Amino acid sequence: MRAVVQRVRRAEVRVTGHAIGRIGPGLLVLVGIAKEDTPETGKGLAEKIVRLRIFDDQQGRMNLDVREAGGAVLAVSEFTLYGDCRKGRRPSYAGAARPDDALPLYLAFVESLKALGVKVETGEFRAMMEVELVNDGPVTLLLDSDRTF
Repeated sequence: MRAVVQRVRRAEVRVTGHAIGRIGPGLLVLVGIAKEDTPETGKGLAEKIVRLRIFDDQQGRMNLDVREAGGAVLAVSEFTLYGDCRKGRRPSYAGAARPDDALPLYLAFVESLKALGVKVETGEFRAMMEVELVNDGPVTLLLDSDRTF
């Protein structure tokens, strides 16, 4: 799995112009599922994300995780994180899991986040979405389960 994790002041995802997920301060997580991913992969990634100390403490140092900061997570599935642009001009998505395989893994990832005690909102799997955010910092991290844990 791959994730783009952005610390946000607020974020929202819309489908056909209607907000379906919205958070105040917290993390916007764009998550891509690979062919070889498992529910355990998602659980490990969720634990890493929730425990990242990227929110400011009272001294202004990044020392708090999303729970300690009172934040939430907006998790949005994004298969294009597995776009391979090394050849030609059109990305190859051969490394991404097929939608029928990715959906249960995405849902398991979301449940893993919730099980860690964080409020979670989501986008709509396989929908064309508009994602709007106010990045805080900016703080943006790239996580890859092959390299992260």
